[in-house]
Amino acid sequence: MSTGNFDANKAQNLPEIEKQMAVRCVEHAQTYWNLLEKIKPSTLRLTKLDDEMYEDFQASFPEFAESTDPKSVLKIDEEAMKSPAGKEKWRVFINKYENKVADFNFGTLIRTDASDEYTQFNTTFVTRLQFYVYEIARCRRGLNDWVYEKAQKEAAKEKAKKAASGSK
Repeated sequence: MSTGNFDANKAQNLPEIEKQMAVRCVEHAQTYWNLLEKIKPSTLRLTKLDDEMYEDFQASFPEFAESTDPKSVLKIDEEAMKSPAGKEKWRVFINKYENKVADFNFGTLIRTDASDEYTQFNTTFVTRLQFYVYEIARCRRGLNDWVYEKAQKEAAKEKAKKAASGSK
């Protein structure tokens, strides 16, 4: 199949493919959230390249460096990320991982504010690599630990409730 005259900017999306992609994105978000609840995020490794990607992210985007502001990755500035200059900067960064990270340019959902859960108003669509670098930074800086702590408290309450009802 030749793609000689194919223009990605003018391509139409097929509704069935869009639905399948949306389902996959939601499943990925649910799986990631479950992971945050089960493993303390500040100890979590998402890929075997976490260290390399984290260092490269901070070097390529000094505004997100931990030394500049540990909470700089708490909220995502969608306008800056998706501006023409932002897109170009991210494209250069992402393409470095083409042969290193599986599905590096696939789309996925990310929370725009790490201090809140996945909701309709707290998500945006990014590439898998953008997801990784933001979430690696958020985890390492302890910005996702609240998810684990909340889940542990809820599990302890549930366990105590079951123990109390079982002793009657």
